[in-house]
Amino acid sequence: MNRDEIKGKIDKAKGYAKDKAGELTNDPELEAEGEIERGTGAVREGFGKAKRKVQKGVEDVAEAADDDRR
Repeated sequence: MNRDEIKGKIDKAKGYAKDKAGELTNDPELEAEGEIERGTGAVREGFGKAKRKVQKGVEDVAEAADDDRR
């Protein structure tokens, strides 16, 4: 897990808390803010996962190329 995935998960959790707090206090602005934060957290987490997969793929290609040279 990389930094983007962790920060994305944290943003999603904070957004969920704001969303629920907005529902409980009947504050549509806080609720909307929470929904937006959850969305941006999900995007950031997805970016982190994609970045990790690309890095793994590059490492696999480099390893295969190194094996071919031997």
